[in-house]
Amino acid sequence: MIRLARGFLTGGVVGVTPSAFVTGIIIGNVPLLLTGAGLPFAYGFLLFLAGIPRRAREAAVVPRTALAKIESLRAGGAETGDVSLRFDLTIAPHGEPPFRAEARLDVNLVDLPSYRPGDVLVVAYPPDRPWQARIVKPDAEWARRAAGATVVSAPESTVVRKPAGAGAGFLVLLGFLLGVAAIVLPFRAELFAPSADASEVSESAEPTSVTSSSGSATVTVGPGQSMADAGELRRAVVGLAQHADVAKVLTAVVEEHRLSVVFAPTAVTAPSFDLRSLPVDRIPALVTKARTTLDVGSPQTWQVTVVPFAGEVTLRIVATGPGGSGSLGG
Repeated sequence: MIRLARGFLTGGVVGVTPSAFVTGIIIGNVPLLLTGAGLPFAYGFLLFLAGIPRRAREAAVVPRTALAKIESLRAGGAETGDVSLRFDLTIAPHGEPPFRAEARLDVNLVDLPSYRPGDVLVVAYPPDRPWQARIVKPDAEWARRAAGATVVSAPESTVVRKPAGAGAGFLVLLGFLLGVAAIVLPFRAELFAPSADASEVSESAEPTSVTSSSGSATVTVGPGQSMADAGELRRAVVGLAQHADVAKVLTAVVEEHRLSVVFAPTAVTAPSFDLRSLPVDRIPALVTKARTTLDVGSPQTWQVTVVPFAGEVTLRIVATGPGGSGSLGG
């Protein structure tokens, strides 16, 4: 029962952790983001504390020593001078029926010839957990027994393995799904709100649209207009300020027909700037300079990125054409 409950809780933590972290980033919810980042550490610590009594009981069990015959062995990867070998053993405890079990051992390349199918080794295992058998270095008495011993192979039906709790996999999956639902459902309105929940309005004679949400906004001008035209970018900024709070902007990107803005989350302290302080008069000149000095061929597309740095607003334009891309700072 404890194993099933632990599986359910583990599945819940696995579901909550990425859901809370990603949802916190998307909607700018810092407590939710911290929950996603800290929950696995807290849960791991609680599992460690809860496992102390069990580990103490297991450590108190005196291991049993027995002879074992190598039925087969397979080598794993060798990243160092040692090779990881997986042994299929027949273990023959004194006075009890033999049984099959697996064991692993890292063996130096020089010692590999010492392990062959049919050889007899010495193993130790907890009587209540025989699937945890391990190959040990014998003392003189057990080495003498192994040298002259013959172990009869046990049938494969006697293989011992760690028991798996019935329904554990289903409970892990159930916990995962409920964990995801516990995060996503309460915040579904913010996560899945349409991006155009503010409005689309006309700002000039040519079609101009403003689309804003809680985290970003876009101003688009018509095909006959350009953000590099005199006064056009200023009108875009003014129009956006009528529909969204532009006092805290993380970054702004100006393109031929579009101004895109990402807002700073309310509860997060990050470098930001007031979009209304954007040096709009410098951008057309920067575009003209890029078009005339950057040798990228024609036709060209351009993009100006605006970010706050050390208390100031910095501009960088990237122009792209048939000849590649180039950039300028302004």
